[in-house]
Amino acid sequence: MPAKQLNVKVRHQPASAIIDLHGEINAFAQSSLSAAYADAEAGKPDVILLNFSDVEYINSTGIALIVSLLARARRPPPSDRVWIKRALRRNLQYHPLGRLYDGLSRRSDSAE
Repeated sequence: MPAKQLNVKVRHQPASAIIDLHGEINAFAQSSLSAAYADAEAGKPDVILLNFSDVEYINSTGIALIVSLLARARRPPPSDRVWIKRALRRNLQYHPLGRLYDGLSRRSDSAE
């Protein structure tokens, strides 16, 4: 079965940006995820939300791409944030990269 393309839409709100993700997150999603994040952060929002509600599949490479966005969000300025829906957090607990996400999340919580 061929991989489905990731379609990405960025919605800009007054204090936030929402990145709507549709399809599959795998190695082929890197350029669209990166471009969407750049578009989202260009408006200097307080919050960047990743909406995974229409994502059908995430493989290990896709999880690595998401974790790289989290690492990118941790870079200055400190107001950049990426919030992930609870469903993805539950899925990350079963993957080794989930420990990296937990570590980033705990550092973020203690810095506030």
